[in-house]
This record gives sequence, structure tokens and C-alpha cells, in this order.
Amino acid sequence: MASRIEDYALLGDCQGAALVDLTGSIDWLCLPRFDSDACLAALLGTAENGFWRIAPRSPIRSVRRAYRPRTLTLETEFTTDEGVVTVIDFMAVGDSIPDLVRIVVGVSGTVPMRMELVLRTNYGLTVPWVRRTATGLTAVAGPDLFRLTTPVELRGEALHTVADFAVGPQERVPFVFDWCASTVTPPPPVEAEDALARCDAFWTTWAARSNVTGRYAPLIERSLLTLKALTYEPTGGIVAAPTTSLPEAIGNVRNWDYRFCWVRDSTFTLYSLIRAGYTDEAVAWRDWLLRAAAGAPSQLQILYGIGGERRLVEVELPWLAGYENSKPVRIGNKAAEQVQLDVYGELIGTLYAGSKSGLPVEEAAWALQRALVKHLETAWTQPDSGIWEMRGPVRHFTHSKVMCWMAFDCAVKSIEQWGWEGPLDRWRAVRDEVHADICRQAFDPALNSFVQSYGSTELDAALLMMPLVGFLPPDDPRVVGTVDAIQRSLMRDGFVLRYRAGPDVDGLPDGEGAFLACSFWLADALVLLGRTEEARVLFERLAGLANDCGLLAEEFDPVAKRMLGNFPQALSHVALVNTALNLMRAEGPAELRRKA
Repeated sequence: MASRIEDYALLGDCQGAALVDLTGSIDWLCLPRFDSDACLAALLGTAENGFWRIAPRSPIRSVRRAYRPRTLTLETEFTTDEGVVTVIDFMAVGDSIPDLVRIVVGVSGTVPMRMELVLRTNYGLTVPWVRRTATGLTAVAGPDLFRLTTPVELRGEALHTVADFAVGPQERVPFVFDWCASTVTPPPPVEAEDALARCDAFWTTWAARSNVTGRYAPLIERSLLTLKALTYEPTGGIVAAPTTSLPEAIGNVRNWDYRFCWVRDSTFTLYSLIRAGYTDEAVAWRDWLLRAAAGAPSQLQILYGIGGERRLVEVELPWLAGYENSKPVRIGNKAAEQVQLDVYGELIGTLYAGSKSGLPVEEAAWALQRALVKHLETAWTQPDSGIWEMRGPVRHFTHSKVMCWMAFDCAVKSIEQWGWEGPLDRWRAVRDEVHADICRQAFDPALNSFVQSYGSTELDAALLMMPLVGFLPPDDPRVVGTVDAIQRSLMRDGFVLRYRAGPDVDGLPDGEGAFLACSFWLADALVLLGRTEEARVLFERLAGLANDCGLLAEEFDPVAKRMLGNFPQALSHVALVNTALNLMRAEGPAELRRKA
């Protein structure tokens, strides 16, 4: 069985990713891209679906791990009766082919070690053809060639590759695992110590560009490093998570592939990058968005592949048992076929925020926005599937209507502020019409709250976005009532649920954890309402859920006290960054100036 989700740490090279647990086992690895077929997939199945473990052979008394400061280089220290040993794990950055490097370092005593590699391509299904070489082994399966280079003698046991060795004080034993296409001759393997130095230099240089100071700077920095690791460098797209099918409830069917780029996340991501000083990444993300969204306005999708791909066909993998038997395991995401009107507001809001923050203006960006807003002049009246990608019936979701309002509002402001060409009077009129429609049909006086959809009495955490996007002032009684209603009826043990999930609401079985990004949104709303101390307490409780490596999943089960959903989740980390900055700004200039 795989480890608990929070027991994993992320390794990445800004193109692919791996997850390694506290026992020294890498149970998830996709190369060369985030969305490539996994070659280590024990995370979603059994050991026979692929893992790579390096750890002491004898019983482990204690484990301690952390990233090296300002890097994505992980050090895991194992203490045994024989001594202490550290395993350094990282993915080399900027090499011609992807490399996953592990260096075993003796600290004290002489520690017997065991390495075991079970390589299975095609998401844990296919046993590759393995050949021994003078420096390790190669493994071929279809289009993929893998290579393991090490001075340690390897041997085969029942389709597993194993090695036994010992490490004394100051000894360093490298293992380099890489990938290339099976139709080409691979370049010479990297030298592990040189790759380590380059990797650390890359991450520390990147981290040093941040302009964030204050009490929450270390939390913000780790989240920004995580976002950078989830960026696909060739295109600038940022994946929602590097995993698929980690369940939103153990044993449930709410298991989705998040290795793609969601337009809805773009606004939040852009804000956090710009506010932290990462203009280059913000421009790259915006440009990815423009390329992906190009085409007929009616065909705008809510998510795309990391290269801007539109066809993300969803299929199930029956040979994988699922994380803790949570089936099915899915690859691809059918939500790409849904109509979600909020995506128009999020895209236009992203581009407006970028222009307002001083990002270089693209003429094509305004042409795209004009086309989208023109389409929205009539489309906003239609029902949709909503922000949460519900697989039940379409409805007039309040959040979707609010984001349609935001699209018109940002378009109007762009014309007013910068003199860009557009039908100003018409868009002002439609903006006001949408606003009035929402206030008339989405507010329930009996609940003293806005509701999830027109005619419903259900609440939705996305309603917390209403004051955040400026739809109503924070002190408007309807906003105050909505925040109070969510705190009263949509929280579990102090954390916010997205909505009350169940077959009558979203067409799926009951059950999921508290959604961490929504809980951060509540803290943001509390800041706007002037309830800063309440917001700070909530924020610090949320930040305290991060694991020992500072990573957050999509959701949290407050009863079982464990993380749920795909991991690490970009939106959770974006929300952490924005809430931390909002809190420090609310606490005043002195806090913003204070060094962590």
C-alpha cells in the first residue's frame, strides 16, 4: 500500500515530476512530461506497478527530511543501530534529457543499504526489456528508453532490479536514472555531483528573485518554489498537480487527472507571481493562456494540456487498484468538454490584471478579449456546469454569473483606463444587467445569503469570490450575510467545504474533504471585512496543515486528520501565497518591511 499522501515530497525539473515518501521510495514518476505515462506507479496500485526505493536494510529508528534551503533538493536522513545515512534526491534542471538523481551519503557508522527498482511503463502495466551494461542497466519498452547508472553492482530478482551495498562516513554513492526516446542514442549520463551543484544553483537563484519579506516569507517562498516546479518550462503552462486519481474521499470515485492547466487557476496564479516579483513567469503563463485560448470564442475550454492541447480524452486504467482501493484510476479529463461560463471572466480578468500590473501589452490579447466578450453578450444567460465541474445537470450557477459580470467589468475598465477600442456603452449596459440579474435571482432573503444557483437553497464556497472580485463591497449586508452563512453551514471542523456534495447535487456519491483553497478564500474575505485577527488564526491553521516539506494537497479530512486529493496542489499553494500577502498588507507597512 502506498504511503499517506502527506508522507510524500515533490521532486521536479520544470517538465516532469516524481513523488518520494518517508521510506525512501519513489512511488510516482512521469517522464519526460507531467502528463507522460508513469513508469513508477505504485502510488495508484501495488509494488508491482513500479517503485524505486533506496533505504537502510536494517530497521530504521528515525527519519528526518527537508528540502535544502531555497531549493527542491530533498535530504532524507535515516538513523539505524549501525549509524546514520542521508539520501539526497533531486531532478536535474536544464539537461538535454530528464534525470532523476539519488546520492547516498554516509554520516556516521557503516550502514548496510538496499536499492530496489521495479520499472513498469504504461502506468505500471508493461515490464520493459532490461539489459545490463558496464555502468548499470538500460530498459526499453516501445518509445521509451530508461537508463540507470551507478557504481554499485546490480542484479535481477524476479523482474526486480536490486543492489546491496554499505556506506561509511563521508562516502557518497550516486544513482542516476534518465530517459530518452528509444529511437535515438542517449547522451552520456550526467555526473551526479555536478548535477547537484547546478540544481541547487538554479533553485537558489530563482528563489532570490522574490521580493517578499515579512513573517510569512518562508511559507510563501516554499509555495512559490512548488509553483515553479509545477511549471512546464517549454510553454509556461502550470499544471494543477503532478498526479492523477488521488481521491477526494478514500474509497470514493471522485478521482481525477490534474496534470493539465486550468484557466480558472490563471487569475490567482498571475496575481501571486506578479506580487512576488516573478514577472517573467507571469508573462510566460499569460502567453501560454493566449495560445491555448486562441480560436472560436464558443470553443473556449476550462482546461488545456500543458502544450495547449484541447483533446484530453478521459479513460480508466483497470489494471491499477487505485490509491487505497479508490477506483477508478483515470487519465485525461472529461471536464474539458464541459461548458463553464466562469472561464470567460477568469481569462479576461487574468489579462486585465496583467495589463494593470505593467506586463507588456499584446495587441492580440485585446482582440481575443473583444471576441470573448462579444460572445458572452448572449452566452451569459445560459446554464453551465459551474466552477466545480459537476457531472450532474447544468444550472444557472451564481459564481458563473459573477464571473461573467467580471468579464464585462474588466473589459469596460480596459477601455476607460487605457482607451482601447470597444463598445463601451453596450458593455456597461450588459454589465449592469448581469449584476442586477444576480442580485435578483441568486440572493435568498430567508437565508440572508447568496446561493449556489438560481432557485437553490444550497451554499457554495465560490460565493466567497464575490467581494474578492469587486462584485459587491465587502461591507454590503448581503456579502456579510453570505460569509456568515458559509461559516455557519458550509464548514467542517473549522475548514470550508466546496458545497454539500452528493448525488442530488453533482451526480456523484457522497463525500469529500474540506477544500483548502476555499478555506483560504474565507480568510481573504475576512480580511476584507476587517476581521483580520480571525483571518490570521484561520490562515495559520491552514498553513499548519502543510507536511514537513511545506506541501499541501487539494483537500483535508479534518476527521481522519489526513490530506486528500491530488498532491501537491497548485491552487492550494497559490491561495496560501495570496492570503499571506493580503494578511501582511492588512497588518500594515511595518509588517511588509519586517524580515522573516
